[in-house]
Amino acid sequence: MPTSSQSYPMSGGEDQHSYIHNSSYQKAAVDGIEEKTRQYILEKIDLLNLNPDLSTFTIADFGCSIGPNTFHAVQNIIDAVKRKHLKESQENSLVFLEFQVYFNDQPNNDFNTLFRSQPPSSQQEYFSVVGVPGSFYGRVLPRNSIHIGYTSYTTHWLSKVPEHVCDKKSPAWNKSYIQCNNLIEEVTKAYKVQFTKDMSVFLKARAEELVPGGLMIALGQCLPDGVPMYETWSCIVKDTIGDCLLDMAISGLTTIEKIELFNLPVYFPEFSELKGAIEQNGSFTIEMMETEDHPLEAMQLTNDFITSMFRAIFSKVIEEHFGNGVVDELFDKLAKKLSKQPIDFEKCKKQMVYYIVFKRK
Repeated sequence: MPTSSQSYPMSGGEDQHSYIHNSSYQKAAVDGIEEKTRQYILEKIDLLNLNPDLSTFTIADFGCSIGPNTFHAVQNIIDAVKRKHLKESQENSLVFLEFQVYFNDQPNNDFNTLFRSQPPSSQQEYFSVVGVPGSFYGRVLPRNSIHIGYTSYTTHWLSKVPEHVCDKKSPAWNKSYIQCNNLIEEVTKAYKVQFTKDMSVFLKARAEELVPGGLMIALGQCLPDGVPMYETWSCIVKDTIGDCLLDMAISGLTTIEKIELFNLPVYFPEFSELKGAIEQNGSFTIEMMETEDHPLEAMQLTNDFITSMFRAIFSKVIEEHFGNGVVDELFDKLAKKLSKQPIDFEKCKKQMVYYIVFKRK
């Protein structure tokens, strides 16, 4: 059964603050693995072993959010499978292949905008396009129904804020911090426990949904082993958002009590933690697991770029807790703080982009 899950989608719609216009950072990482994905599918996937009579090839993007990144990633997978099918058809008598795609995200994801932004070319590729509302921390699709699963920039979102981090009487109280920044050991432990539980549930569900021999492709960000979150630039930005909230409490726009009861349900594991969580499941073999620098981190990201990206990601979770009318003021303050104290990217440690391909046993 699915776990009870918090649901904080990316900012919907098509205005200047929406995720659809502020997800180029994530797209750069997706683009960076495009060729690796194509090559792996061409070299490793065995359509004959999957099913020699296979006529419908099914793909699912778990945590699709709203385009264009999801369509770009899915199209890349389809193109690679088509090339592989053509090659194997020349050597064997394979039936004509058609594609079915599931786009999964939380029920309050903006599916209307997602499907309005679907490229016209993709509508000719998919004979069945299905929106699947539901938390991927649980089963969302039938058993043995998916040939390739895909997820990007998703599993750092936990199913819920860990217990006790907002409890003043607990050693795991996170005080006025709004995230797991690795500064309080007990808080880090609480977040690690929640991440491990959630990954176990995520992998168990995918193991039931994928066909034997099916692939799961995962992309996201993690910490290099031994690097604390507080040394990264993205952590500095989120702590600065916390500082802005404290300023707003002083001004009477919110309260200290509300801030102390607020924590982001987000955790970036170290590389070894991530690897261990997958190995512990036992239903998959890790076919490929690599890390690399994010393509955009070789340059100085602008304050406007950073503010717009974090607003698109976190505005819904902030609105849910602090109410309407807070977001504009908060991110105006963030932009001003970043202008006065720009992030020194050269001094900050980098999170790594991870790329994992694992196969259902």
